[in-house]
Amino acid sequence: MSSPGAGPLSPPGPVGSTPQRLRGGVLGMADIAAATMANVGPAMSFFFGFAFLATTAGEASPLTILAAGIAVALLGNTLAEFSRAHPSAGSFITFVGKTFGPVSAVTTALLAALGYIVAMAGVISISGGFVQITLHHYTGVDLPWIIWTLLLTGLAVVLMLRGVVVSTKWAGYFFGAEMLVLVVVSVAALVEHHGRLSFDPFLPSHISHGFKGLAAGFPLGVYLFIGWENSAALAEETENPRRNVGRAVFSSVAIMTVSYILFAYATVTGFGYDVQRLGDSRIPFIDVAHDTLGALAFVAYLGGLTSTLGVLIAGINSQARLVFNAGREGLLPSFFGYVHPIRRTPNKAIVTFTATALLIIGGWGLGHLLGSDGRSMNPVVFFTESSTLGAILILLVYLASNIALPLYYRRYRPQEFRLVRHLLLPALGTVAILVPLYYLTKPGQPAPYNWFPYAAVAALLAAVVYATLLVRRDPTLAERVGSIVADAD
Repeated sequence: MSSPGAGPLSPPGPVGSTPQRLRGGVLGMADIAAATMANVGPAMSFFFGFAFLATTAGEASPLTILAAGIAVALLGNTLAEFSRAHPSAGSFITFVGKTFGPVSAVTTALLAALGYIVAMAGVISISGGFVQITLHHYTGVDLPWIIWTLLLTGLAVVLMLRGVVVSTKWAGYFFGAEMLVLVVVSVAALVEHHGRLSFDPFLPSHISHGFKGLAAGFPLGVYLFIGWENSAALAEETENPRRNVGRAVFSSVAIMTVSYILFAYATVTGFGYDVQRLGDSRIPFIDVAHDTLGALAFVAYLGGLTSTLGVLIAGINSQARLVFNAGREGLLPSFFGYVHPIRRTPNKAIVTFTATALLIIGGWGLGHLLGSDGRSMNPVVFFTESSTLGAILILLVYLASNIALPLYYRRYRPQEFRLVRHLLLPALGTVAILVPLYYLTKPGQPAPYNWFPYAAVAALLAAVVYATLLVRRDPTLAERVGSIVADAD
């Protein structure tokens, strides 16, 4: 089935005469929703992100999370509407490219690939880092985190290469385990401290420095949801993607918003509403688990471990598919556009994506060793740094998609254009993106964050130059962008 503006389904492609296809219709709505929430990784994101958020936003940090959830839902509207009209494994790359042309498609492909790989490098590092933290806490064993990182990453890649059904279900299992732990600890903490429960964390007057504090904490709140877009890249392997991708996006965002508010309220309550003490904690939720469950706090560590595995599988699975689709359409080297003949998995894209992330970890670590302090890299610190740089690039992709939505519907589907869904909500989503972009790139930040904006601008300019040259060399790119619709016969 084709859609207006979709172009031919099987144009001459860079990988053989017929475009390589993933296995269609093998995932249901529940599968891609679970994979999306696994990619969000609530335990991992909350463990390592909430202390800074609470320090910035104050006692009423749950309100900041609520605001971030609403903002992400606005972005979800853009993804859902695009997927309803033109479901594609290319996700944002396809949506931007179909609207603005092949130069924008190649530029978006490069920015998205780089942003996701840099961000995933942080996840890969923290997977081993959290194992090291857990083992050292309980056994005193202090093996280098890079060993655990390589083992866990290897396990995740093996599962992904076995097929999308197997890997997605495992990501869902890991997500279910972490959510069970998070909810049990949160409820236990609220029961333990029932005598001092208060509505103060939900009152705007308790946000530090008012609107300024809310705005400063907002990008941290949005970061907790990174991965919400996972389901769009799985469209080609999803049954009825025009309907199910949007349903998965909104259900995932809603569940994560409610869950994060619960976790935040339990954590703030567990620290007796002492934001200063909470901010000084290495992993506040773990401290609450120790205070509430005692020796049984071990389950909280297990929740963190399953979370990192879930993010590894779900994140690389979906993000490598963006690279794969760009490869088979000629936006990136055709090498990436290969699928395994039996399992129908984008093996080369998965392996290359993961290997590149590991190289970034190695290069970043070498920079620490050769730097002025000469110390080895801390995986927790690297997670924050790489996630920030990756988030800047990813937010630029979100921004382009929000701007593209009204133009796409006016051009290709004018009879379906709706003022609220296709203009007002994307406009609000654009504002929601500009706020965290400003706080992530504003001057006066400490190193290395102060050079991240320059790195992002350099990446953008280089991508535009490369895209312009590529399109001049191959004018047929305009026909191939978004030419493979997910539910095509």
